[in-house]
Amino acid sequence: MYWVNTLLFGHLPNAAELIFKIWVSSALNLSTTSDLKQLHKNTDKCTRMRLVITDTAADVADWAAKYIKKKITDTPLGTYKKLIEFHKEGKLSFKYVKTFNMDEYCDLPRDHPESYHSFMFNSFFKHIDIDPANALLLDGNAPDLEKECDEYERKIKEAGGIQLFLGAFNEPGSSLVSRTRVKTLAQETIIANARFFGGDIAKVPTRALTVGVATVMEAKEVMILITGAHKAYALHKAIEGGVSHMFTVSAFQMHQCAIFVCDEDATMELKVRTVKYFKGLNAVHHKLIEDA
Repeated sequence: MYWVNTLLFGHLPNAAELIFKIWVSSALNLSTTSDLKQLHKNTDKCTRMRLVITDTAADVADWAAKYIKKKITDTPLGTYKKLIEFHKEGKLSFKYVKTFNMDEYCDLPRDHPESYHSFMFNSFFKHIDIDPANALLLDGNAPDLEKECDEYERKIKEAGGIQLFLGAFNEPGSSLVSRTRVKTLAQETIIANARFFGGDIAKVPTRALTVGVATVMEAKEVMILITGAHKAYALHKAIEGGVSHMFTVSAFQMHQCAIFVCDEDATMELKVRTVKYFKGLNAVHHKLIEDA
């Protein structure tokens, strides 16, 4: 089996806003040991950080879905829709895929429409052929939350680790060596998420279980999708700023194989020289999704 993962976090289930990490462990129809070894061999060749700049948010979803289809997996809603499309066309199977979601609210009923359990089932899982037993999510209502986090880490290791992390980043102030744990949500996040709870801040959970930065850094590959002008500063800090726990996405500068995929609007805070450099590599980036 070929494990891939995706994580979600930030503004909890609004995929369009990128803050959404989801760990999808996946099996790319690899039926032989030689296939798997070859795939790992190709992955190991990636020893640089890439920034793929596309024209629109739709292009970001399309590029990411094609990349995932080749390896296999994905994240934001647009990308999920593209993966579902591939599945319905008979081009992609999730029969041997195992997924790990990065976050879940604490003290929110599992069947609440804003829980990650509900969001992932309605937006993705019910549309594909994944085995429900292989769609793993944290339990924000577990009697012992610390034990739940430790058990999640164990399951990730038991699955062979994460091949591909797709999503976003942890809350500001997260330790760069953090593991799966209980995290108090920043006031900014709570305010932003109020729109999913009828505009009532009092109804927004203040804590969540989330996979840590160190756990993500152990993934063989990391893909971060960033769209919109409102994410421009975050992209600037991720690509051009120093590594900081206040912008945990910056930690991926130290990752052996990180790919940032963004649209034009998200590049507004980047230096012209930076944008020109990465756009000059578009031909190389296209090869990553050829024939997908």
